[in-house]
Amino acid sequence: MELSIVPSKVVAVGRNYGDHIAELGEGQAPERPRIFFKPPSSIVRSGAAIVLPPESSQVEHEAELAVVIGRRMRRVPAAAVLEYVAGYCAANDVTARDLQRIEGLPDYAKAFDSFLPLGEMVPAGDVDPADLLVECVVGGEVRQSGRTSAMLTPVAQLLAHINAAMTLEPGDVVLTGTPAGVGPLRSGDLVQVRIAGLPVLSNPVT
Repeated sequence: MELSIVPSKVVAVGRNYGDHIAELGEGQAPERPRIFFKPPSSIVRSGAAIVLPPESSQVEHEAELAVVIGRRMRRVPAAAVLEYVAGYCAANDVTARDLQRIEGLPDYAKAFDSFLPLGEMVPAGDVDPADLLVECVVGGEVRQSGRTSAMLTPVAQLLAHINAAMTLEPGDVVLTGTPAGVGPLRSGDLVQVRIAGLPVLSNPVT
């Protein structure tokens, strides 16, 4: 199922897998989810190219489970938030890692056009987000492989935390974090995000 609504916002969480925190050398896990935003203009669909910008020499992939909101959500508790979800899809939170280090913040480094490939959505009733295998494959090589059960803040608790601060509208997208194994993308690569039960997200790099 294609996403038919342009999201009003894309909300993302950083450092939601312990092994990813370790590989980046970022110390202890945060006590609360670290929230940032990606602009809707960064979204492309499966098959579209990820374009490497001249401002960065270190663009990396980040395979993630994305949550698509189906109903207006405001201060909905964790026990009920999944009822407000329209569906799930594979996502690639592409990041200019060198710019992220310089800035000290993730937003600009993750905001470039084409830096958010999103796959086809599967309805929420057909997906249990609790323990899905998330993989990133580049040129046939599996670089990332982790399970959503390893999230420091699981999907329901993450949505409750986010909508305590901001209203989530239908079509909004929430990115849930990436497991270890992030790595460089080069022109000519084919990068795929594979999540159990979801259509494969596949994008060439140019």
